[in-house]
Amino acid sequence: MNLDLHTAAWVHTAFEYLGIAVGVWLWRRTLRTQQLGGPLSDRNFTVVVGLLLGAAIGNKGVFLIERPDVALAIWQGQWLWPGQSIVGGLLGGLIGVELAKWATGQTRSTGDALVLPLVVGITIGRVGCFLAGLHDDTYGLPTTLPWGIDLGDGVARHPSPLYEIGFLAALAALLWRTRERLAVVPGLQFKLFLAAYLLWRLLGDGLKPVRQPYPLGFSGIQWVCLVALLFYAPLVWRAIGRLPPKARTEARPT
Repeated sequence: MNLDLHTAAWVHTAFEYLGIAVGVWLWRRTLRTQQLGGPLSDRNFTVVVGLLLGAAIGNKGVFLIERPDVALAIWQGQWLWPGQSIVGGLLGGLIGVELAKWATGQTRSTGDALVLPLVVGITIGRVGCFLAGLHDDTYGLPTTLPWGIDLGDGVARHPSPLYEIGFLAALAALLWRTRERLAVVPGLQFKLFLAAYLLWRLLGDGLKPVRQPYPLGFSGIQWVCLVALLFYAPLVWRAIGRLPPKARTEARPT
């Protein structure tokens, strides 16, 4: 697999926007199915604005944490367009939604409706990352394992985007199987999804090259995931505590 830079950029962008489009379509469909109202009805418009603005800011912000060299170049006046970070988009979107709900006095949780769209959207986007090969920052470290993939430089590497697709499939299957029990606590399914994804990125990104190392040799994204988990884990645990005893046991990580 050895696409030239121009083709790789177009392929990656095409899958990225396809993932966003399919995710938005699934989100609207899920909202209607769960009778939560259309995404632009009532005060949901404010929530949508908060989601989009938060995700956009977080997307770029966490990328610049991951790549301080790019941030410095922009600060020095160079015209560079920052890349994107799924972790930043998720965390920024979460903060944006919570701020919008606080501003409009909403207390109802609608995060569960985002789980399936996020799984599908991220999966489609990771297909684009994999096809872009060495022109994307998500390729893996060299490996001698039999499933290592040569992305065009003659080196067998961990297929990190495919690992993430497999993780998302397993996580989605688990959440789907327990959806009725988790539904007792609105928002718990999303909390479990986000916590699991942050933990995955904290560990899984250890199989990717670290371009700008931070303390402990972690990447910027790994540190963001670690800090986010430290703040978010107590919220997840409290939500699990609201489950009936039987469901609580089944929902806790093993």
